Amino acid sequence: MTNRSAARRRRGALLAALLGVMLVAASAVPAEAAGYRYWSFWKGDGSGGWAYQQQGPAVYVPADGGVEGWRFAVSSDGGRDAARPRAGGDFASVCAGTPPQEGRKRVAVVLDFGTAADAGSAEQPPEQRTACAAVPVSATSAEVLAAVAPPLRYDSNGLLCAITGYPKAGCADQLGAGAQPGGSASSGGPDSSGPDLGLIAGGVLVAALAAGAVRQARRRHR
Repeated sequence: MTNRSAARRRRGALLAALLGVMLVAASAVPAEAAGYRYWSFWKGDGSGGWAYQQQGPAVYVPADGGVEGWRFAVSSDGGRDAARPRAGGDFASVCAGTPPQEGRKRVAVVLDFGTAADAGSAEQPPEQRTACAAVPVSATSAEVLAAVAPPLRYDSNGLLCAITGYPKAGCADQLGAGAQPGGSASSGGPDSSGPDLGLIAGGVLVAALAAGAVRQARRRHR
């Protein structure tokens, strides 16, 4: 056997090992979820439509005349592509019967409980409704919601799970092949986005092994 043939055999063995590592890394990446079942939070865009609310309800302080919307549905993520309330929000019509008060503000709230398909259980979604909250000027969106749609249910991480007691169970449940039984998105679900660290780590390992294989082949070929 010539030195050249032996070098080719060694390179082939290295490439086979590299392929094996790549397959292991690929199998270690968890399957993506089909979506999450949760309450998404929106604010009126001034023209009857909705804009994704990037601040949480416990932080955001709506102004007098504001419009806020909540929609329970299955969505692929917790961002701008989440399901919007199906009805538009109009402050003048929602708060027409609530007169202004000194030292308080009025905020229109639209609640969309979703469809039977969104429910994921035998529980029947309530009808869509609107309400006008008259609350202190400093009230947050969470306080606005609590004034017009009790009871609210939160998980231990402060994630909103239920409005007016709906749904009775579950909290931002993850759906699809990657879901864990009883899994919740509280620690990395609808509000989380970003690169898959497992995939990155696998890619770095594969790249390092590939570089090593090339260096070894070059040394033997000299």
